[in-house]
Amino acid sequence: MADKGLVLAIDQGTTSSRAIVFDAEANIVAVAQEEFPQHYPKPGWVEHDPEDIWRTTLATAKAVFDEAEAGGGRIAAIGIANQRETTVIWDRKSGKPIANAIVWQDRRTADVCQALRADGLEADVARKTGLVLDPYFSAAKAAWLIDATDARAKAERGALAFGTVDSFLMWRLTGGRVHATDATNASRTSLYNIETGEWDRDLLSVFRVPAAILPEVRDSAADYGETDRALFGRPIPIRGAAGDQQAAAIGQACFAPGAIKSTYGTGCFVLVHTGEKIVRSRNKLLTTIAWRLDGKTRYALEGSIFIAGAAVQWLRDGLKIIKTAGDTEALARSLKDNGGVYLVPAFVGLGAPHWAPDARGAIYGLTRAAGPAELARAALEAVAYQTADLLSAIEKDGVKPAALRVDGGMVNNDWLMQFLAGILGLAVERPKVMETTALGAAFLAGLKVGIYSSIDDVARIWSRDRRFEPNMTPADRAPLLAGWKEAIERTLA
Repeated sequence: MADKGLVLAIDQGTTSSRAIVFDAEANIVAVAQEEFPQHYPKPGWVEHDPEDIWRTTLATAKAVFDEAEAGGGRIAAIGIANQRETTVIWDRKSGKPIANAIVWQDRRTADVCQALRADGLEADVARKTGLVLDPYFSAAKAAWLIDATDARAKAERGALAFGTVDSFLMWRLTGGRVHATDATNASRTSLYNIETGEWDRDLLSVFRVPAAILPEVRDSAADYGETDRALFGRPIPIRGAAGDQQAAAIGQACFAPGAIKSTYGTGCFVLVHTGEKIVRSRNKLLTTIAWRLDGKTRYALEGSIFIAGAAVQWLRDGLKIIKTAGDTEALARSLKDNGGVYLVPAFVGLGAPHWAPDARGAIYGLTRAAGPAELARAALEAVAYQTADLLSAIEKDGVKPAALRVDGGMVNNDWLMQFLAGILGLAVERPKVMETTALGAAFLAGLKVGIYSSIDDVARIWSRDRRFEPNMTPADRAPLLAGWKEAIERTLA
């Protein structure tokens, strides 16, 4: 398939930047990854240095570009998937950020959201954006950055540029020639009207974000310019972009309404495709744009869990009770049960369906018998319990999935995947190509440059590695979920 060209996918995540080159059959030709620092200036605050994001993105992209082309291939296009909601504002003239990026996990604008809620604005925000009023989303972060740096005058006259990470990377890759985003990323800002497909003037006023700093919104497979010649030795077309969770849904070929995927990375994100129809959740899920192709928008319901793999990182880096994330599987297997120990990983609040930004992490059921194995198992089980909460909300909203397609770093853990299938009472399908977020970005770019003729062409490439069937009876499941429910209630109380 080398004659069709290769696609370089940038997967810019919360804790690392990754670049992968795929051929037309989704085989990985080259891969590079680099972690970057996390900054926690105050409790509940999470920041990234945008220069770290750029440095690691460029380094990994150059590494795989050189490897792939040295092997005789030719990069036809670049696709970008990115951590969503993370907010960057930079100077249009210098290209330099005015401050650190505020990460999606950050809760510093909780008071702003609460004040807007008290003013009775939540229903209007939800109707227009499909989102809840929560510091998770970009709008309040952008206003905070502008005010904290005394940059409102510059913002009002258009001297600054706002964007999620995709926009910032496009700006840097194109040498400042393109200030754009795609519809999926725009739909996560709380500023974009998902019905009209435009930035909403009323929302800009509510959140105090100047229109002059906004990027242009384009399709998910679109012309995003070309890279500066100096970066790769020749201009490379940028032809695809999507927020990481939508990219993963595309990489998982969730093209039929009702198809559902769950990604287990730093957080956990369940997204179910609802087709052309905007489904309004009655159970605190988000309504979001799944993708926009050829000007046609498809929608999804989403449940967002803020802490999944990050809890395992905490075991490794904070408590230092494991050396690698993979150690958790053996520890969990070493126990016959969870010993009554539950971890509620509300380190940065709780996401769907609770939306409790002030909640904080807690461990319940500790005894002198509890040790590293119990904590490791509790961290893994928490991922499954949180997923069960989301699936319950999705079913209450009228969607009954037949199976759950999973991806992300945590799905390599067979113990967790089997426990997940058991606690959900639902088959769990793991794909052969695990890098589904990057693959989705590659599919989008490949669609635009003609490597793929249609989404049906993309769908035929997806294949399953393993299917985990439920192995719990309702009698097995009920006490585990009851223990989790009690832990959640005590945390929220």
